[in-house]
Amino acid sequence: MNQRASALWAQLKANRPAYTLSILFTLTLGILIGTVISYGVKGQDKKASSSSDAAMLSVPSPQVLSNQFSQISKQLEPSVVNINTETTIKNPHRRIGPPGGGGGGGNDDDQNPFQDFFDRFFGGPGGQGGGGGQGPDAFGSPDLRERSLGSGVIVDSKGYIVTNRHVVEKADRIRVKLKDDPPGVTHDAKVIGTDQETDLAVIKIDANHALPAAKLGNSDSMVPGDWVLAIGSPFGLQETVTAGIVSATGRNIVPARQFQNFIQTDAAINPGNSGGPLVNMEGDVIGINTAILTETNAYAGVGFALPSNTVIHVYDQLIGPEHRVTRGSIGVEFNAQAIPAIARVYGVNSGVTISNVVPNGPAAKAGVQVGDTITAVDNKPVKTGDELVADIAGRKPGSRVTLGIIRGGKRMDLPVTVADRQKLFGARLGEEPEGGNEVQPTESKLGVTVRDLSKEMADRLGLSSTSGVVVSDIKPGSFADDIGLNRGDVVLEINKQKVNN
Repeated sequence: MNQRASALWAQLKANRPAYTLSILFTLTLGILIGTVISYGVKGQDKKASSSSDAAMLSVPSPQVLSNQFSQISKQLEPSVVNINTETTIKNPHRRIGPPGGGGGGGNDDDQNPFQDFFDRFFGGPGGQGGGGGQGPDAFGSPDLRERSLGSGVIVDSKGYIVTNRHVVEKADRIRVKLKDDPPGVTHDAKVIGTDQETDLAVIKIDANHALPAAKLGNSDSMVPGDWVLAIGSPFGLQETVTAGIVSATGRNIVPARQFQNFIQTDAAINPGNSGGPLVNMEGDVIGINTAILTETNAYAGVGFALPSNTVIHVYDQLIGPEHRVTRGSIGVEFNAQAIPAIARVYGVNSGVTISNVVPNGPAAKAGVQVGDTITAVDNKPVKTGDELVADIAGRKPGSRVTLGIIRGGKRMDLPVTVADRQKLFGARLGEEPEGGNEVQPTESKLGVTVRDLSKEMADRLGLSSTSGVVVSDIKPGSFADDIGLNRGDVVLEINKQKVNN
């Protein structure tokens, strides 16, 4: 067989045309066979891919996504307004000299004598953003024009708006911009009434049509963890919506203001949000954004809103004939926090032990004394000072209540006529003048520094005698600090023993 093949191959070599044709035939046959094989392999791969068990992906329907935030925002935004105020203040940097002689006002917040607590820490007037101050004119005018921005919420279709007092305080002109107003169009507003205790204000604009009013809800229903939205104009950015939760309730961030118990939230609140609404998931306003806790004058995760229940109570009085909030008082003072040691000394388990009685006030006239413990008002038990204040403050001046008290272990009832709180506590203790021939204060082992009570100081405090000592300083972390003593307090007794010096 091999010999025949060799002989055939030799004949082909001898015949060159036949040899060439055989080579070409062989190459052509090989190409054809390779093409067929390659096509078969690709066909198998395609067939294997079509039979894969992988599931197909699909785009989810938009309806499965939550749109509750956007619905609430769309509902509330027409009721939220931008407030722009202008205030004329005396120029503290005025330079006496010829016209054009230099100087000028500037806008140094640290030197602005009108800047108050809320301005420095919570973004009030002068801290709301906007154009800032404007220097005196070429003729040395002493006036400065200060502009500030804030927010508000319409609560009555006739144009009544709730905002913060510090947004409109001292303003010469208040202008309100509605959501649908064209650029540059604003409405002049007038102040209906303000309340310093809660930092609330009611203003009004005149419109030729009914305005969209927000609904106020019940703030007592809010608990930590509930979702809320804050709506307003931070830094002048109108219709800004931020989301968060209720972080806490009943926060008292300014101890001197008894009626400011805030809802704390982590919804972003910045300068310019003041006066805007805090809204629950029902679309109800449950708070008015009032303050932030920050070291940078910007959002740091801690904001505060005044509860809507307080807002409603204040609003109803501000729109009344007198346009002011009247709160009842019986003329007594007590420690903000219950102190067990005092309870043991006076032999009581609950109630509010009186630390001071305003001379010639309702309680003093009724016979209430320092050391008495109020346990009930009109037979309704009272356990804390907040309960006592809430009860009495809600009563009209001139009404009568019966106090249930414990004195020396004995129970008794004393009728008291409620007075106007503002008239009783309108004047507060100011800074004590230095110098003179007064005895230098001395610090005790309890961490409290005291000085004798002068006649002038006793008169300022409404005390009938100079018995007692004035607290001039408290050592941080001391016993006096722990039990809540403050600078300006007057110590009248220790363990029911009078203190004279």
